[in-house]
Amino acid sequence: MADIILGIESSCDDTSAAVIRDGVLLSNVIASQQVHKDFGGVVPELASRAHEQNIVPVVSQALDKAGVKPEELTAIAFTRGPGLLGSLLVGTSFAKALSLSLDIPMVMVNHLQGHILANFIRQPDKPVTEPSFPYLCLLVSGGNSQIVKVASPLEYEILGQTIDDAVGEAFDKCSKMLGLGYPGGPVIDRLAKLGDPDRFHFAKPNIPGLDYSFSGIKTSLLYFVRDEMAKDPHFLENNKEDLCASFQKTLIDILMGKLIRAAKETRIREITIGGGVSANSGLRERIVSEGKKRGWKTYLPEFKFTTDNAAMIAVAGWFRYKAGERTPLDVAPVSRLADY
Repeated sequence: MADIILGIESSCDDTSAAVIRDGVLLSNVIASQQVHKDFGGVVPELASRAHEQNIVPVVSQALDKAGVKPEELTAIAFTRGPGLLGSLLVGTSFAKALSLSLDIPMVMVNHLQGHILANFIRQPDKPVTEPSFPYLCLLVSGGNSQIVKVASPLEYEILGQTIDDAVGEAFDKCSKMLGLGYPGGPVIDRLAKLGDPDRFHFAKPNIPGLDYSFSGIKTSLLYFVRDEMAKDPHFLENNKEDLCASFQKTLIDILMGKLIRAAKETRIREITIGGGVSANSGLRERIVSEGKKRGWKTYLPEFKFTTDNAAMIAVAGWFRYKAGERTPLDVAPVSRLADY
C-alpha cells in the first residue's frame, strides 16, 4: 500500500502544503505574503494572521491538485520549528486537527532538515539526481548559515555555523543600506550580474575552524559607503551595480572558503546547498565551478524548492515515517531547536 504524506510548512511568511506518494511529489502549493515588503522585513503578527487565512484553501488546493482525498492520506508531516512561533502554531494546530479527524499519525519535521533534503524531492517524468550519503550541505538562508554533514536522512552533524548573523541577513541589510528594498537577496543578485565583482574590496573575517561571521562585512560596507558619499553624493547611485557585485562576491568567497576546507577535512566529495540563499545565481555558479575543479559531485535544488515549501517537509517527514517515528498530539511548536 502506498504511503501518501501531506506536508505542511508555516515557519515564516509562506503557507505551503504538498502531497507525496512514496516519495514522488504530486502537488506543492505556496501562498506568499506581500504585505511585509512595506515594512522592510517579516512582521510576525501579520504573518500568523495570514497563515490563518491561507492554511485551509492551500491544503484543499494541494489535495485537489494531487487528486487525493483526505481519507486516502497515510500521515501528516508538519514543521515544528525553527521559525516564528505564531506562524508555527497555525501549521501545528491544523496538523493536529486533521490528524484527529482522519485518525492518522503526525510526523514533526525540523524546518532545516527539509532544506537539507530538498534534493530528494522526486518529480514525475524527471530524472532522479540524489546525493549519496554521507554528503555535505551548505545550508544558507535568512536565519541560518551552516555546514552540515549528512550521514543519512535521520543523522546530521553541524560542522560549522555562523557565530552572529546569517548570510541571508547580510544580503537583506546590505540591500537596506543601499536603498534597494526587501527582500534584498534577489535584488542584489540581479544587480550583481551587471557589475564588476572585483571593483571594491571588503574586509573578510578571520574566524577559526569552520564557523562563519557576517556582521563585520556589513559594517565594512556601511563605513565604506559613508566615506565615499562624503566625497561624492552621487557615489551610491553611480556605483550600485559594482557595490552589489563586490559585496556578493565577498560573501560567496567566505561561504566557499569554509566549505572547501570542510570537504578537505572530511574527504567528502558529495556536496549540496540548501535554503533560500541557495537560489543565488553567483553561489550556484561558484559551487559548480569549484566542484569541477575539485572533483566534487554537486547537487543544486531546483529554484522552486530553495525557498520555504511543503514539498521538502513532506519528503523529510516521509523518511521519518518510514523509520517508525510518530509525533504525539501534545507536541508544541518551538521557535528554536537545539539540534537536528
